[in-house]
Amino acid sequence: MNRGLWSVLLILILFQWLPGQVRVKDLTTVQGLDIRQYVGYGLVTGLNGTGDSRRTKFTTQSVINMLQRFGINVSNKQIQLRNVAAVMVTAEVPAFAQAGDRVSVTISSIGDAKSLEGGVLLLTPLVDESGNLVAMAQGPITVGGFSIQTTGGGGVRQNHTLVGKIPGGAVLKVDMGGRFHMGDTLTLSLKEKDVVTAQRIVAAINQRFTDSTAVQTGPYAIQIHIPREFQSSTEKFAFLSEIQQLEVEPDVPARVVINERTGTVVIGGNVRLLPASVAHGNLSVEIKSNPIVSQPPPFSQGQTVVVPNTQATVYQDTGKLVSLTAAATVQEVTQALNSLGVMPRDIIAILQALKEAGALQAEIIVM
Repeated sequence: MNRGLWSVLLILILFQWLPGQVRVKDLTTVQGLDIRQYVGYGLVTGLNGTGDSRRTKFTTQSVINMLQRFGINVSNKQIQLRNVAAVMVTAEVPAFAQAGDRVSVTISSIGDAKSLEGGVLLLTPLVDESGNLVAMAQGPITVGGFSIQTTGGGGVRQNHTLVGKIPGGAVLKVDMGGRFHMGDTLTLSLKEKDVVTAQRIVAAINQRFTDSTAVQTGPYAIQIHIPREFQSSTEKFAFLSEIQQLEVEPDVPARVVINERTGTVVIGGNVRLLPASVAHGNLSVEIKSNPIVSQPPPFSQGQTVVVPNTQATVYQDTGKLVSLTAAATVQEVTQALNSLGVMPRDIIAILQALKEAGALQAEIIVM
């Protein structure tokens, strides 16, 4: 069997959904314990000629402003910036984090740099939406890849090298605080919005405590009334911890995720296939051009003429008509697609056609 087909079938089999129990902690968030986002503008130095060019005016201006802080005055014409890149720095900080805590930051190029590999982020302030300083970031960047450029315009690149991270690269300067206040109730919100999963969480909580402990106040929101025996300040957090450790089986929608750029197909466990017949064949056109040079006779007044000689050849694989029976599991869907004996990209086309025909009972998501 073709190696490409084996790879896609392996993906289909390994990523099939196996029903199981998942913690409430992994399915929900507690209202008030939100994540806060911060941003900053900085410079990355130490690049090996892969930084911004002179066309990126704001990088040049930023370097001049930085040098002036150290008492060095240079003109715009004296700056050559292939070792420096302007970047945006972003961070996500949980509520109630304390001053002095370290958080990871993500660095992304905003100029025309070729790579951030080997660079060091200079001290960069991170601010909130109101411009208030919350953290300072600095340190060496990891990009998880490399980019090698040649003088002839070629090169080799692994992964994306214009975005990097600094684990623990920012230090908080203020206490985050938060709006979380645990009175007599607390509210859970589902990460993956699903009504059935919310009902199962309510049932699990009420089964563990009492029938009136949890109430579904919205399609994806659950309000929990703290029992009397957990009313003290310390017991409330113990109660929340016990809630988060409860396990339920989430209900997931039927989805097929397709990445046509890489030929990846992932089929969810709730996907169903109705009976259908499929015939699929490849059509390819090959065009060859063999120009013929026509020379005039000696001592004539004619000119050399290039006559195009183009040949087109059409190749068509012999497709076969295959009947797909109803499939109730991911394994059966995989076997049905395997019976067609086609390439991964052909499987993508077949899945989309089955969806249009109404035989594939799932939502198709194209990445």
